[in-house]
Amino acid sequence: MAKRVLYHHKLLIFYAFQSLHRDEIHETLFLRKKMKKPSSRHLVVIGMLVMATITSMCQAIGNVYPLIMVPGNGGNQLEARLDRDYKPTSVWCSSWLCPIRKKSGGWFRLWFDAAVLLSPFTRCFNDRMMLYYDADLDDYQNAPGVQTRVPHFGSTKSLLYLDPRLRDATSYMEHLVKALEKGCGYVNDQTILGAPYDFRYGLTGPGHPTRVASQFLEDLKHLVEKTSSDNKGKPVILLSHSLGGLFVLHFLNRTTPSWRHKYIKHFVALATPWGGTIEQMKTFASGNTLGVPFVNPLLVRPQQRCSESNQWLLPSPKVFHDRTKPLVVTPRVNYTAYEMDRFLADIGFSQGVMPYKTRVLPLTEGLVSPGVPVTCIYGKGVDTPEVLVYGEGGFDEQPEIKYGDGDGTVNLASLAALEVESLKTVELGGVSHTSILKDEIALKEIVKQISIINSGLSNVNAMRAVD
Repeated sequence: MAKRVLYHHKLLIFYAFQSLHRDEIHETLFLRKKMKKPSSRHLVVIGMLVMATITSMCQAIGNVYPLIMVPGNGGNQLEARLDRDYKPTSVWCSSWLCPIRKKSGGWFRLWFDAAVLLSPFTRCFNDRMMLYYDADLDDYQNAPGVQTRVPHFGSTKSLLYLDPRLRDATSYMEHLVKALEKGCGYVNDQTILGAPYDFRYGLTGPGHPTRVASQFLEDLKHLVEKTSSDNKGKPVILLSHSLGGLFVLHFLNRTTPSWRHKYIKHFVALATPWGGTIEQMKTFASGNTLGVPFVNPLLVRPQQRCSESNQWLLPSPKVFHDRTKPLVVTPRVNYTAYEMDRFLADIGFSQGVMPYKTRVLPLTEGLVSPGVPVTCIYGKGVDTPEVLVYGEGGFDEQPEIKYGDGDGTVNLASLAALEVESLKTVELGGVSHTSILKDEIALKEIVKQISIINSGLSNVNAMRAVD
């Protein structure tokens, strides 16, 4: 009897979901017979059935495609260790003020550490986060004497909170993970995994080495394969936020069609700056505290300028292509996305011109289809920097900002720039770049889209039950 009930339950769910996609719910439930228009009571029941159907399809433990999260810029913890070659730039950065923990082999959390809020230690943070471009190697490296590593690769542990001691203040992926656990039956570190990386490094165009970022792509590929294997060969959903979406896109572009067909189910991109952001020009010109209080933006500006991934996020001429519309206005010179090399030189960062032109710009020449279904979810209707106006004080002063549409960080033109086959776009009014990971409406929409992806798996199972 129980098997018979289960059989009819699965059959009902299967037909109900199929009809949902065809907007023919009442036709299916009434067996396509000519009947009177359903009453309001019937419609309420139908609506409840549809919602229960979607939820039940997703909540069956194990009945989901495994999911790997790829965070955005600054979206995971980063650890450092100082060796004998490290030369502190001030007494505040000396090792006696930062005792080495022998149990951890000398490793300490570099990002995020609340000490960055205090001005003397902000300088230490800046020095240790710096990257240097080696023209002979044609690649970026850490500052001398600074070793770095990404903790907990393959787990969401370093994505949930940037500082476990300050969970409320530094929560990142925590709310999204909990929403997927509750709404879809995912199990953290079993069917949800994390792919953190050293977000200071970026990818580069053909013919140029990028040791750290290339290693991340290799690690991500192995993680996808292992995750699929650990979950009975199911293909994987890749879910990214912000900069992570650019990494995922180029990762997929560098795999073969047969590999993608076997291992990738779907790519879900949250708030991805496909064509960079105008706000990033402010970061290079005047520094950006990223909302961290009490920090002088000029103290962190050197580190932000030398970040390879930050150059990747400068506005792309392919997206910001209007030559008549300046992005930065000064009393003497205006800059569009086409004058980025001159902009970098004029703000006092001439050493960044050559790497930008040879390594970064080729990455932005076009957005190549990843060869898998893509769902883009992003916010709009939030004031977003569109023009930066500097006065006689120059780039050491914060600019006057003229705003346009976007998610508060990324301009709408960049968020909507991806145009590939098998693309679904979901726009969320009033949702910002960071609140998309916490906002209740945004979380419900993300869970809904993941549920729809997983519904294909439920349909297969229902068909097997019918057979």
